[in-house]
Amino acid sequence: MNPKTMKILAVLVVAVIIVGAVAVYYLTLPKEKTILTVFTAGSLNQPFSAMSGQDLKAKFEKENPNVEVQVTSGGSADMIRRVTDLNQTCDVLAVADYGLIPQMMINVTNPTADFSVQFARNSLIIAYTNHSAHSDIINASNWYNVLRMPDVKFGFSNPNDDPAGYRSQMCLMLSELYYNDSSIYQDLVLNNTNMIGVTHDVTNDTYTIKVPSNLTVTNTDKVMIRSAEVDLTSALELGSIDYLFIYESVAYLHASSGERYLQLPRQVNLNSTSYASLYSKVRVVQFADSTNASQIKTVKGSAIVYGVTIPFNALHHDLAVKFIKMLLGADGQATMIYAGQEPIVPAYAGDYKANVPEELQSYVT
Repeated sequence: MNPKTMKILAVLVVAVIIVGAVAVYYLTLPKEKTILTVFTAGSLNQPFSAMSGQDLKAKFEKENPNVEVQVTSGGSADMIRRVTDLNQTCDVLAVADYGLIPQMMINVTNPTADFSVQFARNSLIIAYTNHSAHSDIINASNWYNVLRMPDVKFGFSNPNDDPAGYRSQMCLMLSELYYNDSSIYQDLVLNNTNMIGVTHDVTNDTYTIKVPSNLTVTNTDKVMIRSAEVDLTSALELGSIDYLFIYESVAYLHASSGERYLQLPRQVNLNSTSYASLYSKVRVVQFADSTNASQIKTVKGSAIVYGVTIPFNALHHDLAVKFIKMLLGADGQATMIYAGQEPIVPAYAGDYKANVPEELQSYVT
């Protein structure tokens, strides 16, 4: 072999080595992860993303190492409006009132989803701490009188933004019926906020609470309102408020930080479907004074049941189905129980079952 040929071969060998090294380098670079966007109710933040490895985010990312689950939590209605009004893309949407999905996303002029699956239950409770005023005497028979005391301040979330907010109003109105005290709502809410008021339809025996678009507190020594109920937990821990209407699961997860909570009778805590007809006596009209008719919504009292869907604008539909499959399966059920929430097994889709993705059909009825 002549020297010229040997030089050419040597150059080719070196070129192959370099190309191979470059290829190996790029093949071994970490791949960019796919982002799965999840919007949830504030009370689902813990089981979905903040339970130190026991949450759905950690479990899903472990099974799918090339996926990063990004969870954004807040008031359920606000999370839905991010999709319906602001057109933010979302792969999985889970809310604290399954009925909001049909009301705001399905049965509307421009639908943004076509199914709602009910997957868990909860209860409304009153959270407090050992430092809360009169915490040594409060119980299920006198709590509304404790809240009336002049040195007591309590909080609830905004009924226009958050199911826990309008459910707290329903709880207070149902308490008037249960305790036979017709001034509970007046003393605790109407006297301390700019809430429009309550009307009683004697014919149907229903009570309608009207919430103004710009709900404000008129007596800040008595009441605190924030967009989502979880935004008030720090205020409770810091002693800025004494009592807080919140979901039992949220209080359960904060028990280690010194929070305590009072369980309320089922007739007022919105937990049991056995009292569905009683709960339905109370309705809340959101944005009751709005000039935009599409913004005014009436929510009828019902048991606290969580719902999940996949919006039409989901960027990763297959991964969203896989995530909900985990939520409805054994891993998700264990996570919900660990978070103090009762999973619904099997999950319930009702009239929307036909629209549930095929891969999830065996998990729902």
